[in-house]
Amino acid sequence: MSQFILINNRYAEKAIEKPGDYQEQEKYYSCKKKTHTLKNQFRVLPGGEDIVDIYIGQLGKISDTTVFRNNCQNLDAKERFLGDKAYIGEEFITTPYKKPKKAELSEISKEENKKISSRRIDVEHLICRGTTFRVASDRFPLAGHGYNPVIMAVCGLVGLDLNYSFILNHNI
Repeated sequence: MSQFILINNRYAEKAIEKPGDYQEQEKYYSCKKKTHTLKNQFRVLPGGEDIVDIYIGQLGKISDTTVFRNNCQNLDAKERFLGDKAYIGEEFITTPYKKPKKAELSEISKEENKKISSRRIDVEHLICRGTTFRVASDRFPLAGHGYNPVIMAVCGLVGLDLNYSFILNHNI
């Protein structure tokens, strides 16, 4: 049974230029970010070793769990994922515990959250590598049809950097 880490965080939702047509504006508006966005979702190997899969250019209006559900048809039923709090309630995704209203988390829950966070931090760092490219960190400046190729190129460069770092660290 393989364990992927699924992540969708602040770096995975990119602001875009406001569309001119009102109908288009509604599709791309993210209430969470309070701007017009496109979402990306990454599947990454444990330890941030490599990007396995990426879903690019989902509408900002769509929730993270819906993006996951729409893209999980070709997955093996035995695969399990580790995600952030955006995925609470998903059957195949392990998420941190959320603090209940007007109460505190138990010590056991806090320890579990620390374990999950320590497994996810390498993936956060991997996604962060992509933001060293200005086109992937600022508001996307190009027309909408150029978004997917640019983000794929950035992910390819990050993967290339990972493989180069692997070779240097292991003296292959």
